[in-house]
Amino acid sequence: MRRLPPLTAIEAFVQVARLGSIKAAAEELALSSPALSRRVQALERFIGKPLFERRHQALRLNAEGDRLLGMIAPALDAMTDAVEAMTSGSELLRLRLGVLPLYATQQLLPRLPELKRRHPELHLDVDTAGYGVTRLGDGLDAAIVIARDIDPGFYSKRLDRNRVHVIGARALVEGPDPITRPEQLAKLTALVHRDMPETFTAWRAAAGFPDLEPLAIDHFDSGNLMLEAAAQGLGVAFMLESHFEAARDQRLVQLFDLTVESHYSYWFVCRPRALSQRPVKIFHDWLIEAMGADKA
Repeated sequence: MRRLPPLTAIEAFVQVARLGSIKAAAEELALSSPALSRRVQALERFIGKPLFERRHQALRLNAEGDRLLGMIAPALDAMTDAVEAMTSGSELLRLRLGVLPLYATQQLLPRLPELKRRHPELHLDVDTAGYGVTRLGDGLDAAIVIARDIDPGFYSKRLDRNRVHVIGARALVEGPDPITRPEQLAKLTALVHRDMPETFTAWRAAAGFPDLEPLAIDHFDSGNLMLEAAAQGLGVAFMLESHFEAARDQRLVQLFDLTVESHYSYWFVCRPRALSQRPVKIFHDWLIEAMGADKA
């Protein structure tokens, strides 16, 4: 039997390749960055060639690394499926789903009782840690992400089309100097989600104020925290119409009567082969039906 590199070195390589960062991969594997780097270097020594282009703060697969990832990813997926099949009972179906916390709270959890009624055998392991697409096949079976578009190498289904709302505390429109014109944003902080970095710039361009600059732009990785920050008067949040409507928070109001289409949508994403797995297929079909019924 031919000698293989340590599985830990392969695991480290795959995580760095998918996340594009030693630091992010180290956090995912609960290792220190130097320890993870040593594992990647051990695999490169075993193979006899570099696998990454090393840049400041990031690593990018070179041609050899991309080729290796393409060859070993299916084998890793097959190993994951085999272990899952051995550890799950024959009557129990389990789906490992990556989803953003705000979508889970506002859209997914209220609908899950219906899924449970239809398919009591299906159980969800819900993961809100982020990096949904990059972890598909490596910890996640499917993900619901927010993005402008999805890599065509994945199966994806758009779940919504939305508009951008400027969301602020009710006090902003009821105080002595109410915010009624976009120009007044120059004295306020804009709150922007890291997964939707172009929301503010796209909104100001579409609204006809391309040169408008807020007092500052603060970035969040949590939609729930953005809504709370806006309610507390810490800034105005540039979020989706669905976020505002589902929040049902009397402390919040929509600022300005402007309709601006969002570049960002929620997507269901998985690897193409994952759709042949029963848990993924059941969840996918139910989700598309549920979201379609709401639109209708």
